[in-house]
Amino acid sequence: MCGIVGFLGGRGFGPGDSKTTVRKMALAIAYRGPDDAGDWTDDLRGIALGHRRLAILDLSAAGHQPMSSGSGRYVIVFNGEIYNHLDLREELEDTQRAPFWRGSSDTETLMAGFDAWGIQATIERAVGMFAFAVWDRQECQLTLARDRIGEKPLYYGWQGQGDEAAFVFGSELKGLREHPAFENNVDRGALTLQIRHGCVPAPYSIFEGIYKLEPGKMLTVSLERREPRIWAYWSGVEAAVNGAARGFAGTAEDAVEELEHLLSDAIRQQMLSDVPLGAFLSGGVDSSTIVALMQKQSSRPVKTFTIGFNESDFDEAKLAKAVSAHLGTEHTELYVTAREALDVIPRLPELYDEPFADSSQIPTFLVSQLARQHVTVSLSGDAGDELFCGYQRYRTAPDMWDKMTVLPASLRKLAASGIVGISPKRWNSMAGLMEPILPSSLRGVKVGDKLHKGAQLLSCQSRDEVYLHLMSQWNDPAALVIGGHQPPTLMTGNAPAFTGLDDVQRMMALDMITYLPDDILTKVDRAAMGVSLETRVPFLDHRVVEFAWRLPQSMKVRDGQTKWALRQVLYRHVPRAMIERPKQGFGVPITHWLRGELRDWAEALLDESRLRREGFFDPEMVRAKWQQHLSGEQNWHRQLWNVLMFQQWLEHQNASSIPLFTSPTADLAGMAG
Repeated sequence: MCGIVGFLGGRGFGPGDSKTTVRKMALAIAYRGPDDAGDWTDDLRGIALGHRRLAILDLSAAGHQPMSSGSGRYVIVFNGEIYNHLDLREELEDTQRAPFWRGSSDTETLMAGFDAWGIQATIERAVGMFAFAVWDRQECQLTLARDRIGEKPLYYGWQGQGDEAAFVFGSELKGLREHPAFENNVDRGALTLQIRHGCVPAPYSIFEGIYKLEPGKMLTVSLERREPRIWAYWSGVEAAVNGAARGFAGTAEDAVEELEHLLSDAIRQQMLSDVPLGAFLSGGVDSSTIVALMQKQSSRPVKTFTIGFNESDFDEAKLAKAVSAHLGTEHTELYVTAREALDVIPRLPELYDEPFADSSQIPTFLVSQLARQHVTVSLSGDAGDELFCGYQRYRTAPDMWDKMTVLPASLRKLAASGIVGISPKRWNSMAGLMEPILPSSLRGVKVGDKLHKGAQLLSCQSRDEVYLHLMSQWNDPAALVIGGHQPPTLMTGNAPAFTGLDDVQRMMALDMITYLPDDILTKVDRAAMGVSLETRVPFLDHRVVEFAWRLPQSMKVRDGQTKWALRQVLYRHVPRAMIERPKQGFGVPITHWLRGELRDWAEALLDESRLRREGFFDPEMVRAKWQQHLSGEQNWHRQLWNVLMFQQWLEHQNASSIPLFTSPTADLAGMAG
């Protein structure tokens, strides 16, 4: 696990300049790799590569990067892990194509594969998470590649004008910003998408001319052919469509057996590490399954980590502790005060590098910080919901659409107008008067908020529009962003056909290729790498992903229970009663904080004169929602958090470019040449 940077052509190739520039770029992301640093430049060809290393496999100098292949043709900077690299070494040796091994790193294995099979054929064989840049000295061509689902980030783009334009790339935007050609212009289309979704979806970034390489794709570029050529070596859409079409021929018992086998093998490979390793444990189905299968294969107690909150509505630590006690893990928990959680907020712009507004970023950072005190690698249970139909929206969205379409569109519009004509606060008051006669399931529920959300759905014209609405925090963000527009995404203008998938499967597939990499995996990567912690996600072994798509929906949802097949695996190791409890979530009470502890901070960022001066948002719209939230008339915490995260990011961009997480021992003189 590391950080990579580099550039091709343009400014920065005078005597000694290329090394100085690429070292500055790498230093900006030093926390991604505090153990070692290196660079490689070829001024004649106009290429510079930089690397920061977090040593996980082969801690010796033999794992140093940039690394050349045995033939000398390829030079690589690599971020990630190839979990089956020992199998690849064996294949190379069996076919007499192995080089003289200098060490035991997976990067060296990858380079040997490039020499023997070529770049694409090698990564098609690889099981892992990665983002890398490879310079082909023979063809004078740069290749970028990103793992199948998008665990590891990779940004790229041309910056500057004319002969001074440079193709810059790297793990994080802050590295690219250190290049002298970087233009630093906010893309208002990308900002509009961030306001809608809480994150900037690939292939866009918050800066004009800079893009994210999408998961499962490769890119080549050269000074002779400056327009990047991009293609997919693996497709999440094809995995979903082909898996559903192929199906699973066995019984439900066969499916559970096969799933446990595949997950166990993925976990076995991901437990390979030369440094201490553990796992996040929330007590839910996904993380408990990962930890149970880890402990089954470990001769020592697995180190597990969770954080708890004193606010009981946001605390899963008790569930995690019970699962840990049953499995016999070495468990560490930390109860976090509201003050400790609030103290993370000023660090978010530097940590997340572009506006990012999933508030669970706060506890994710805190649990990563806790784990890093004990281990260097932590396994995670992310992606279980997307693969095994765990989200509530998979059930509610089709039901909503079926019920809505009973009424003509004109009546739905009329009903929506009637609902929103009464404020949520007033609806809640009326519901409070009726609470003694309501079913227990409806007591204490914010009826007004739910009615207003439902009213917004009534105007939807299709199932896809219902899904987009559920995945949006602002439904008309272009009206909020001055000069804003919404570029096409996989949810809108570029939506895949998903031939043969039903409505629920379409939502699951869209989540897998959008929400999962753009939100969930981004959240985890930045939070963990901000404290130099590597995270691994066994559910995202592509063999597990492809198998999950072969399972029929009846093996994912049965008798109203989600993630059925996955639960059956877990129940072999943990008592059912320990798991089947109401999910409490892994979040923070942003709604209340904005009306209390965070009020002054938010007020400063949402000041009307400031909004007018900066010129990104319609001040009247922002101020109206802010006042309605403060008064308790409506709950706008999600919408406001999106705006606040951009505002805080913008303030940080304008104030300083010094990384908050730079290692105190990192300096330019200490970088390897």
